[in-house]
Amino acid sequence: MKKLPIYILATLFIVMSGCKKLEPQLYGSLNASTYPKTVADFTAYVIQAYEPFQAKWGYQDGAAYQPCWFSAQYGEIMEFDYGTDAMNTFTGWGGIFTQFSEADYTPLLSLSDNNNDHFEKTRFISRLTQIIEDISNSSIDQADKDELTAEVKMSRGWNMYYLLQLYGPVPVILDPALLGTAAESNLTRPARSAYVADIVSDLTFAAANLPVTPANYGRFNKALALTVLMRTYMNEKDFANAIPVGKQIIGMGYSLVTDYASLFKTATEKNSETIWAAICSPGSDGKSVSPGFNPFDFYTYPGDYVGNEVQYAWGYAGNAPFSATWSFYNSFDPADKRRSLLIASYTNRSGATVNQASGLTGPVIAKYPDNDGPSGSFQANDLPQARLADVMLMLAEAENQVGGPTTEAIGYVNQVRAAHGGLGPVPSTATADKASFDAWILKEQGWDLYFEGDRKMQLIRHGQYNQALQSVGKTPGNYLQPISNYNLAAGKGTLTQTPGY
Repeated sequence: MKKLPIYILATLFIVMSGCKKLEPQLYGSLNASTYPKTVADFTAYVIQAYEPFQAKWGYQDGAAYQPCWFSAQYGEIMEFDYGTDAMNTFTGWGGIFTQFSEADYTPLLSLSDNNNDHFEKTRFISRLTQIIEDISNSSIDQADKDELTAEVKMSRGWNMYYLLQLYGPVPVILDPALLGTAAESNLTRPARSAYVADIVSDLTFAAANLPVTPANYGRFNKALALTVLMRTYMNEKDFANAIPVGKQIIGMGYSLVTDYASLFKTATEKNSETIWAAICSPGSDGKSVSPGFNPFDFYTYPGDYVGNEVQYAWGYAGNAPFSATWSFYNSFDPADKRRSLLIASYTNRSGATVNQASGLTGPVIAKYPDNDGPSGSFQANDLPQARLADVMLMLAEAENQVGGPTTEAIGYVNQVRAAHGGLGPVPSTATADKASFDAWILKEQGWDLYFEGDRKMQLIRHGQYNQALQSVGKTPGNYLQPISNYNLAAGKGTLTQTPGY
């Protein structure tokens, strides 16, 4: 059997210990006839599946540098939150910061290689397909095969989910018999229905075979697979199928925390509500051979903002690369505890008060407190990627779409409001009819899930994307991204451009 080059550049957990230190591993060129063989071998082998789901600058996938889904640049915040009504346009650095914050993706047409291009992950999906085949052909027990395959299918389905939100359906190879054949040169896009069905298939298998509580913190779990499956149904407006998935998650024993800020603190990042989080380590620099890290305070703090560990951020006085819009801040009930993580006024290093009147371009996003890393370093706060509150709000949305405002749906929203915001029930005027309640749910999703990488999908699903951008002075355009001219040329006529470009 031919040698298969396998590169594992970073793990997302440390086996057996339960601590969060991330140890890079490089296995080099491995001979599949001798490795992997044992369950332990395959357990290490499938760590590759976690490669894109890190908070790092990027990772090396063969010869290409790629951003991870939770990177600060080109990651989910920049891709799905930046170009919305919740975050300001930032022109200070130009380039992708101006383009993405303005929701202008046209410049991506001119990318000259695959660096920083998520479309390259279609090739990573081929790698995952090979791993699934290697597990299938192994002699390990079927139960072990199923669980390990579930981890890889979780990764494959989640990658395909994100790619769908960026480009629409993309060409991927899910049949191992096609690997290494002429099929790899055929980049014809599949039908959306078939592509979505493949995502559903992978995530359904993952949910059926992943453990509820993995032995090691950071490995994929059953509720995560169900959450991404529910998001897939919701974004396709398949609310009837989303409802039973949401109810299954709610019945799994998770509960809302009553201190919203605690969800984003290192000391309380393992809690009753967070289903899965991207692991970050104190003092890491986020390079390819380093553990995951949380750099967001360097992007969200203005240059004159007085932090704790982070004393000098990368922005300008009163102006940070990532900041909230004033209209989003003002949409909160002033009594809403969730708004307290948006700082509308601060005292700078010169002792002056900085606020909207004195030139603060937007409230400081202080969701991740900088109080536990080595002085001046990046932070160790894990990044929640699936939370019970999100599931409850999606379930309320789905039930409202299917049956109009129901007592149960309203109850889900009220539970989130009470636990996280310290607020009373939804106003009766907001539950008068389906449209009114849908509009209110979108507000609650924004208030609870801001800066967590889901705003664009929320707006599109609720039919409010264009209106939301216009409300903050941004010009609506194509919410999908183009395929770069580089990749179109590589497709040799088989790859079609994203509609609208």
